[in-house]
Amino acid sequence: MKSDQPDLHEDPIREHVFDGIQEYDKRLPNWWLWTLHGAIVFSALYWFYYEYPGTLYPDGARVEAEMARIALAAQNSGAALSDEQLWTMSRDLSIVSAGKATYLSTCASCHNDDLSGKIGPNLKDNQWRHGGLPHEVLRSVTDGVTAKGMPSWGPVLGRAKTAEVAAYLLSYHSPDAPILKEESAAAPAPAP
Repeated sequence: MKSDQPDLHEDPIREHVFDGIQEYDKRLPNWWLWTLHGAIVFSALYWFYYEYPGTLYPDGARVEAEMARIALAAQNSGAALSDEQLWTMSRDLSIVSAGKATYLSTCASCHNDDLSGKIGPNLKDNQWRHGGLPHEVLRSVTDGVTAKGMPSWGPVLGRAKTAEVAAYLLSYHSPDAPILKEESAAAPAPAP
């Protein structure tokens, strides 16, 4: 026996018909609605995190931080540092401050706290006895100059600290500055 009253448990059918097809007026499943609402909330938070000023480094700072991280990884990996990497390190304040601390504890007794020279030569001017290119400065710090009394700091400090000291020394110079050989190192003294 069939009644004329609709079954309350049956989903209602929509009134319109298209190509002979009728649709149920059925509610979307909860898992689908939670996925939709979660995606909306996630997109709002994502936009806020990346677009609101101050929540993330600017693109330039992120690139510079990544370059510094790569330079530090290359420095610690044992690979030879290029002149460009050393110049980049000399512009990074954290590397320069670490190099300054090492310089003050090991090198300042001969070269003065302000790099003006004492027993050792002046390191702020553009006249270099043993080469002023970044890799030559690094080599001088690492291997020393035994003929002039400068010890080899490479075995004592390690690769990372010697590179930091070289970066600190280079921070007082610029890549386009002329490098002049000092007269006393360029030519031997005339014999009497």
